Amino acid sequence: MKNLRLKSGNIPFLFLITTVLAYGLLIPSIGFYWDDWPFAWIAKFMGPAEFNPAFAPFRPFLGPIFYFTTSLLPPLPIYWQGFALFIRFIMGFGTWWMLRQAWPERPRIALTAALLLIVFPGYSQHYIALTHINQELIPFIFYLFSFGYTFKALRAERPLTYIIIAVLLQICGIFPTEYFFGLEGMRALFLFFFFSGSLFSRVRETLKHWWPYLVVWILNALWLVYYYRFGPYNSYEVTSVNNATPLSLFMDVLDTLWKACLYIWIQVLLLVSTHLTAPSSILTLGLIAVFFVFISYFYIQHFEGTGESRSFSLSLMLIGVVGILLGRLPSLAAELPLRLQTGYDRFMISMMIGSVLFAIGLIELIFKDSHFRMYVVTAMIALGVGQQFYNANIFRRDWEKQSEIYWQLSWRIPALKPNTVLLTHQLPTEYEPDLSFTGPINWMYAPDYTSDANLPYALIFSEKRIGGPTLPSLDPDTKISFAYRTVNFRGSTTDTVVIYMPVNGCLRVLDPNRGDADIYSRLPDTLVNTIPLSNLSRIITDPEKPAVPEFLSTEPEHTWCYYFTKAELAMQMNDTDKVIALEAEAVSKGYEPEDPNEWLIFIEAHALKGEIKAAEKLSEKIIKEDPTMRRGVCIVWRNLFIKQNNMNARQIGIFMNEIKCSE
Repeated sequence: MKNLRLKSGNIPFLFLITTVLAYGLLIPSIGFYWDDWPFAWIAKFMGPAEFNPAFAPFRPFLGPIFYFTTSLLPPLPIYWQGFALFIRFIMGFGTWWMLRQAWPERPRIALTAALLLIVFPGYSQHYIALTHINQELIPFIFYLFSFGYTFKALRAERPLTYIIIAVLLQICGIFPTEYFFGLEGMRALFLFFFFSGSLFSRVRETLKHWWPYLVVWILNALWLVYYYRFGPYNSYEVTSVNNATPLSLFMDVLDTLWKACLYIWIQVLLLVSTHLTAPSSILTLGLIAVFFVFISYFYIQHFEGTGESRSFSLSLMLIGVVGILLGRLPSLAAELPLRLQTGYDRFMISMMIGSVLFAIGLIELIFKDSHFRMYVVTAMIALGVGQQFYNANIFRRDWEKQSEIYWQLSWRIPALKPNTVLLTHQLPTEYEPDLSFTGPINWMYAPDYTSDANLPYALIFSEKRIGGPTLPSLDPDTKISFAYRTVNFRGSTTDTVVIYMPVNGCLRVLDPNRGDADIYSRLPDTLVNTIPLSNLSRIITDPEKPAVPEFLSTEPEHTWCYYFTKAELAMQMNDTDKVIALEAEAVSKGYEPEDPNEWLIFIEAHALKGEIKAAEKLSEKIIKEDPTMRRGVCIVWRNLFIKQNNMNARQIGIFMNEIKCSE
């Protein structure tokens, strides 16, 4: 016998504690990512109603979901991260309620499955909240409750009302996104194992109760075939029919099963082992240990008895494997990879239920000792909590880097002329492509934007776009245009400002007139080849109202990068006095650059002001600390020699020989 001595009223509290510990500890330090930015920009400047036409060419049934949620919440990260906690809680509660309807005599299985799903470690995209709440998690919740009402109908004297509710919830879960197309097959398996008797009678009863959902499934399949093959859909291309081979499909299936059935449950241990002494790794392991003690104590206090039968355990494993493969079907059909700890593990959302049920079935089958089985289950839940906290730290660091980019942009570029492109090869963030940055760039530089105008600014990655329809070439006057959902950007390669931000260093505007094409010539060609296009006249150096990243919190402490970006701006304005004053203030406060190339502007400023000895002294210091900087220093002095101005050309030539610039 299995006995649950836990009051049902306490279960939501347990889900809440688990959700907060897994996802809520770093909420104030987590922001917007990936598609969150264009969606936030649309909500802010065009209004929630714009999501209906915005999604018409992609997933038209998602528009109403975005409309509803963005009408409730402002486009600020803290609100959406808090809402994500609520949604995750509802997912856990929905799983528990659904399985209690299916197996009311197995409360331990239902509760364990709900806890494992709350912390499911194969899905790292929780923190891309605005996107995934609307695009996947809300439809998934609809599906969970649809399953639950199916089984509630089976036990009701008058089942029609519950069947109608289940079908409506199924429609809300399956039509907004193709992610959950395969989940419907799991309902049939649940029904099959729900009934008893001969194989024939079970199949007959399954079809008898499944047919309304089967009709909806067929209608959805017809819709998908039309919309993706012949309709206006213009996102992923379904290419696997032409390119996949039986061997590649078989290997992909094995890879999916390995990851979803086994690897994800222990991956956090492998991840933290690579940086075991890092603070985030230590905190992750500490949280795993604390939660393991807590959840183990809970299980000991409230559960007792033997495990499940072999037949039930095998049925869980079968449902799980089929559920995983059906969940993988949409992304597999589009030949999209399943890569953990990347944006591609969002496809795990449709494999969650299958993965959790397989894991529970395997544990029930292998571990007969109730205490040992309990410790295995609680360890998995604790590892899931640790995995999500580990993921939160990745997103926290990404948000910190994003914040650095936006603040440094505002310091270096106070305003921009309309129709300007910010061009770079890439930026040192984890989750943001170029069009993600385009949203906040417009938020900063066009705070009074109205929906009847073209998009005034764009940020483009040459590494990704060069040679494509957005950026056909780097020839002067080449048109740059693209659609940003329902608005358009139109610009030209002549109206670009090239920026560069290394992993360790400050954001800078690259200037062809200062020799940057030579200084940075060892960087990728996709950046170097854009430098001649950089048109600094597009920058408004002294606007009436400078740009501010209003979507961020208070301005950070002014450290080295503040002084460097302001010095670059001052140099653009030919204010060498200010450049030198900024250097002096930064050095007096103990700041210095991570990237020694950032000293070059101060060498130039001293020399242009006639302080040749100061420029020479700084040059020698840089070369002594980093001999590889000789090349960059010499390029600066060579440009100074060409300009000459009031400087002594002979003195410059002597110093260039002293630091061996001719070698």
